[in-house]
Amino acid sequence: MKRIVTIQDISCVGKCSLTVALPVISAMGVETAILPTAVLSTHTMFSGFTCKDMTDQIVPIAEHWKKEKLGFDAIYTGYLGSFEQIEIVSKFFDEFKTDSNLIIVDPVMADNGKLYPAFDEAYAKENAKLCAKADLIVPNLTEASFLTGLPYRTQYDRQYILDMLDALAQLGPKYVVLTGVSFEEGKIGIMGLDTETKEYFEYYTDHVPVSYHGTGDIFSSVVTGALTRGKSLPEAFRIACDYTKETIEYTFRTTGPDTYGVDFEVTLPKLVRAMEEI
Repeated sequence: MKRIVTIQDISCVGKCSLTVALPVISAMGVETAILPTAVLSTHTMFSGFTCKDMTDQIVPIAEHWKKEKLGFDAIYTGYLGSFEQIEIVSKFFDEFKTDSNLIIVDPVMADNGKLYPAFDEAYAKENAKLCAKADLIVPNLTEASFLTGLPYRTQYDRQYILDMLDALAQLGPKYVVLTGVSFEEGKIGIMGLDTETKEYFEYYTDHVPVSYHGTGDIFSSVVTGALTRGKSLPEAFRIACDYTKETIEYTFRTTGPDTYGVDFEVTLPKLVRAMEEI
């Protein structure tokens, strides 16, 4: 069985980060090891949540894994809460990278034109260095803007996205994919670039006009699981786009607008079937 390790925070209650990555990737038929960077009582849409930083545990855990000669078919990172964590994870990449495994970085740090409150532009530059060591990065448009220094726009044309992809490619990853791309009202999706073949690819679904916490984590987790199972890049992103859209759609239809998260548990059978269909 294939095995990945995902490095990000875990919320004891709430649907995001490791709380969704572990069940989603496991359901896709991939053993999922976790390396928590922090433990939160709930996700951050709740008020008064507690947070225990786990930075001091990352290196000892990695050292134990090395002693046990454990390896991973993919390394997938999400939210990293500090410069120190980025530095530690960068060294983790160096120690666990092989000729055959994948490093996937979701540089979670910004959205809607703004960095998250805990971060500044210096953090974004440090995150760009981590992206340089990745095989694949999956930023949204805001994150891509901070990673590249290109201006963030809400209104843009195809050339703007091509320029952004080219600028991301200059950071060093083999594959770059922009999420949340839309050229047409009512449609949203991704556009990506294979930096080795210079080929672009894209995929779009209907846009469900509602926002839920943690859907980006679900999307990146599905991409990771699909690639680890041997799907091509376009196949993996098609599966992730379709599954995320269907899950948002189901939650909106049955629950309505809510900050808690999406009901991915109900739609997991669709994901399993999609893995077998392509």
